[in-house]
Amino acid sequence: MANSTTPYLLLFRNAGADVHAHLTAEQRVAMTKQWNDWFESLAAKGQVEHANPLGLDGRVVSGPDGARVTDGPYAEGKEIIGGYFHIRASGLDEATEIAKQCPGLALGLTVEVRPVVPRSPVLDEVRGSNDRHY
Repeated sequence: MANSTTPYLLLFRNAGADVHAHLTAEQRVAMTKQWNDWFESLAAKGQVEHANPLGLDGRVVSGPDGARVTDGPYAEGKEIIGGYFHIRASGLDEATEIAKQCPGLALGLTVEVRPVVPRSPVLDEVRGSNDRHY
């Protein structure tokens, strides 16, 4: 890809085991092939930098000093992030078009498309407000 591309993260949501539960073994094999073919086509064009599935277990740490730790990072199946692709695209529109090709959409998965930025926009805002005071 040309240097004028931007990194994006495609987050695959609603990816719990129940999404695939109704599929036969043959349908699961076919779905896996569709995912692999999609990934390989993006890789061949230099659009995907890396990708990984995520395990279904995990923990959520929250509260002051991380005092609250709960097993399982999701309250509902639709919140489960099953994996991600780190891609490069010319802009949000192209990244969205790539996301629309996700084979899992037919099963009810959703794809969240987010730009990867070099610095937190929140920290930039804080830095800007601090600069005004000093």
